[in-house]
Formats: sequence, C-alpha cells, structure tokens
Amino acid sequence: MPNNASPHSDRDRTAHYTSNSLTLIGAISMGTGVMIGAGIFALTGQVAELAGSWFPLAFLAAALVSAFSAYSYVKLSNAYPSAGGIAMFLEKAYGKTMMTGACALLMYFSMVINESLVARTFGTYTLQLFDIDEDPILVPALGVGLLVFAFLVNILGNRVIQTLSFFMAFLKIAGVAIFALAGLWLSGLDFESLSAVPAKTAPGSFLGAVALAVLAFKGFTTITNSGGEIVDPHRNVGRAIVISILICVVIYLLVALAVAGNLTLDEIVRARDYALAEAARPAFGRFGLWFTVIFAIVATVSGVIASVFAVSRMLAMLTDMKLVPHSHFGMPGDIQKHTLVYTIVAAMLLTVFFDLGRIASLGAIFYIVMDIAVHWGILRRLRGEVDARPAILITAIALDAAVLGALLIVKANSDMLVIYAAAAGMLLIFVGERLFLKADRQGAG
Repeated sequence: MPNNASPHSDRDRTAHYTSNSLTLIGAISMGTGVMIGAGIFALTGQVAELAGSWFPLAFLAAALVSAFSAYSYVKLSNAYPSAGGIAMFLEKAYGKTMMTGACALLMYFSMVINESLVARTFGTYTLQLFDIDEDPILVPALGVGLLVFAFLVNILGNRVIQTLSFFMAFLKIAGVAIFALAGLWLSGLDFESLSAVPAKTAPGSFLGAVALAVLAFKGFTTITNSGGEIVDPHRNVGRAIVISILICVVIYLLVALAVAGNLTLDEIVRARDYALAEAARPAFGRFGLWFTVIFAIVATVSGVIASVFAVSRMLAMLTDMKLVPHSHFGMPGDIQKHTLVYTIVAAMLLTVFFDLGRIASLGAIFYIVMDIAVHWGILRRLRGEVDARPAILITAIALDAAVLGALLIVKANSDMLVIYAAAAGMLLIFVGERLFLKADRQGAG
C-alpha cells in the first residue's frame, strides 16, 4: 500500500444497508420499543407535573398531534422509502442546503436526547428494586451502562436486533397491559388524582405537557430511518407507523388511568421520574413493585437498542449525502460503526449532565422544530408528488406551533437553562452546517 494511502478503503467510508432485513412485525416492534421505552415510564410524572389532573388527556392530545405529524411521514415513506428516512425526506424538500442538514441534525440530536432520557429512566427504575431514591451518581452510572450494552447489541447486526426487539416488545406490552388492567381493577375505577375542572392547570401548562407527551409517540420516526431495510417498504413503512401509534395510544391511556387510580396528583409529581413504580406500591405491594420495575427495565433496554439502531443509520446516511463532516478518529470498520460510537458517546454525555425534566424538554423542542420543517417542505414543494392534502399539513404545523410555543413559555417562567441550551444548540447546528456546506463547495470547486 502506498505511504499516502488511507488505512480505510472507500468501501469502508460508505454505509451499507441490507434490503428486506426487517419485517413488518420487526419494524412495529422497533417503533413501539422506542415509544414505550421513552414514553410512559419516563414521561408520566413529567407530564402530570404540567398538566395536573388532566394528564391522561395530555397523552390523548399528544396522540392527536402525532397523528397529524404521522400523515406527512407516511406519505413520504410510501413515495421515498430510504434507510436515511428523515434526512432523505428533507433533501427531497429542500435540496442539499443548510436547511436540510440542520433540520436532519435536529432530528438526530432529539433522538440522542431521547436515548439519554430512557437511559436515566432505566437507572431511576432500577434503583427502586433496592429502595434507593434517585441518586445523583448511581442513576447516570446505570444509564451509561445501558448505553454500553446497547452499543454491543447493535454491532451484532439487524437480525439480532430484530429478534431482541420483537421479544422485548412482546414482553413489555404484555407487562404494561397487565399493570394497567390490574391497577384499574384494584383502584375500583376511582381516579382520585383526576378532576373535570383542575384547579391549578392553565391552558399554557396543559399545552406544554402535550409537547412533552409528544416525545412518547415520536419513536415512530425511527421506522422511517430503516425504510431501505424493511420488506416491501412502499407499503410496510406506513403500516408500521400507524400500527405502532395505535398500540401506544391504548397502552398510554390505560397506564395513565391506572396511575391516576392509585396515586394522588401530589404523589405522582413527587415520584415524577418513577411514577409507575410508585403507583405499583399501593396497588400490588412489594411483588407488584418488582414486577413493574422489571418490565420498566425491559422497556427501557429495548427502547435504547432500537433508537441507537435507527439514529446511527440516519447519521451514516447524512455522511453519505455529504451533509455532515466525518472523521474515523483512527477507528476501524465502516461509517455505520463510527456513527454508532458517536451516538453512544453523545447520549452518555447527556445522561451524565442533564436530569430527566431538562432532557425531555430539550428533546421536545428540537423534535417539534424539525417536524414543522418537514410539514412545511411538503406543503411548499412536495405535496403534489406525494399526494398530500394541504389542509392536513397546515393543521399539523399549527398544532406543532401551539404546543411548542406553550412549552417555551412554561420553561421561560420556570427553567431558563432549557431555553438557553436549546437556543445555543440550534445556533451551533445551523451555523456549523452553513460553514460546512460552504467549505465543502469551495473544496469541490
């Protein structure tokens, strides 16, 4: 090999995708795996803190917002199934521009934030097995351990991930359903923490809670990032998205009502990071607590594995599209392995330095901004190609804008650090993307 030759061949610098390696059931398992892992275990208490006694309705409203959003992704996936998912969709709408790269990176970082959210949830619930309250060292340490495990599973390949995701998705859906139905039965359908006229919930706080609850459904977007690997993608990507959302709507409502039937609102807020485990104590006693925590662990483990699988492929696609810079940093293997490492390292840093509430808020802001960009791109440039109805797209944009605005107002009044972090993050992403594309074009010239 010549002295100036790279130790990595061109083949190593190209991401590889295996078509027909994910079935419809595998895609649904992956989508529900991300949603349930991040959603009901991590966000019930966070949503209840803002929505008060209307928190089950916040999940239902978030499902409505997500349904309008899903319309765009289903239309795009049916027309342009791709392993790049959202990155490819944005390029179709905006071309190879700063808007495409920056919004794709917003989605990437929102998914990384989601992984750290789930990782911290794993740590918080695991400590409940030992009657240890949330510990500032043990929670992030356990979260980092989970991310390391997710990395090891992901380097084994699609078949292993699909099998594990399906098995864990089945276990946790069954476990969460048992918790919800048994909790409802033992509560005697007496929902003491619910009220038709909540005393403390302002409309803005409720909409802010809806913005957080949207994170409980955003996992459906991970399905689009594997579009090039799903069997019959023109049909099955959209079907997997719809089925995943429907499954989660039913489960979230049942669980929210079960929690409301066994805890007061103050108790839910006090235990906001592990509300389901706390609800299991009066309903089931010690055995029920262990049961709930074990299924929370299963849910969070499968959620992180599925999310890491999808988001690392999205970053690899962005690299192939020459929308982001890439360096091997001396690592062996192809780009997918490298983006997997970058994703895990970024999630670890967030897990160590941010708490659940701030992680959830930051992820919601990044995701909703990106979501609005997707709808706008279709409305302006692609609605004819993908046969999308303008009224639905406009409604999706309006709903996103309403819940995002409410969340920003709530956080501006309670935790400005989230606003500063979101603003700084988006500024760095947009400016960095502009500088990279400018340098890339000058280099090509």
